[in-house]
Amino acid sequence: MTDRTNVVRLRDTAADSGELSRDASRPRLEKPDAQSVKMRTVGLRAFYGDVQVLKAIDLPIVERQVTAVIGPSGCGKSTFVRSLNRMHEVVPGARIEGQVLLDERDIYARDVDPVRVRRRVGMVFQKPNPFPTLSIRDNVLAGLVLNRVRVSDPDALVEKALRQAALWDEVKDVLARSGTSLSGGQQQRLCMARALALEPEVLLMDEPCSALDPIATARVEELIHELRQSYTIVVVTHNMQQAARVANLTAFFYMGELVEYDRTDTVFTRPKERRTEDYITGRFG
Repeated sequence: MTDRTNVVRLRDTAADSGELSRDASRPRLEKPDAQSVKMRTVGLRAFYGDVQVLKAIDLPIVERQVTAVIGPSGCGKSTFVRSLNRMHEVVPGARIEGQVLLDERDIYARDVDPVRVRRRVGMVFQKPNPFPTLSIRDNVLAGLVLNRVRVSDPDALVEKALRQAALWDEVKDVLARSGTSLSGGQQQRLCMARALALEPEVLLMDEPCSALDPIATARVEELIHELRQSYTIVVVTHNMQQAARVANLTAFFYMGELVEYDRTDTVFTRPKERRTEDYITGRFG
C-alpha cells in the first residue's frame, strides 16, 4: 500500500466516524476547557528501575469522550494507561513522577487508596482474562467480591452489566457456565461487564481488540460507541483505522513523548507534527 493510499483511507475512515456517519453530534473540541476534563496528567514520568519510559506527559482526558492513544510498539502507550489507575506501580521496580489528577485530585497522593482509584478507573486488558474457575455470573461479580462491595440485588447488577456489555441476550440462559466457555469476543465483553459492574467513572482499554477476529472487533467497537454516552474512555490501539472509527480525540506517542494531541480527524488528516504524519502514512512503526 502506498503512503498516499494509506492517508486517503485514514481520511475516509476519520470522516466516516465523524459527523457524516453514525455520530453526527460528536463534539468538535479544539481545546478542552477545564470543566470538561475528567482526568489529566501533569509532567508524568514513568520508570522501570532506572529506565525512563514516559517523559513529562501533559495530557487531558476529556469527560465522556473516547481518547485513543496510538504509536509504535515500545513508545509508552500501555505504561501511560496503566499509570492512570495505579496499575503501573504493581510492577516491581516501577515508579512515577509528576501527577495524575482525577477530578483535580492526585491519585498518587499518600492518603489516596489505590483500590478505590481502581474502582473509579476501571481497566480492560489486551487479552480476555475471565477467571477460569468462575461462572459467567460470578465473573461479573468478581470485582465487587475482591473489593468487598456488598450489593442488595447481585442478579440485577449482573444483568445490568451484561446488558451494558451487549452480552446479556447471548448468555442469559447459561450464566452458570464457566466464563472461559465463551468465544474470544464474548470473553472480552465479559471482562468489560466485570469492569462495568464496579460502576467506574473512567474505563481504560489496553488494545482490547488485538486478540479478536474482525467480527468480534466490530462488536467491541460498537460497544465503545454506546458506552461513551456514560463513560470517559481511553483506548490504546495499534490499529489507526480503529482509532479513526471510535475516538473523538487522539494522542500520538513516540519514544516516551507525547508528540501530538488533537481531535481525531485533525490528527489523521491535518497533523501538525512531521513525526505524526510519518507514522500514520506508514513510514515507520
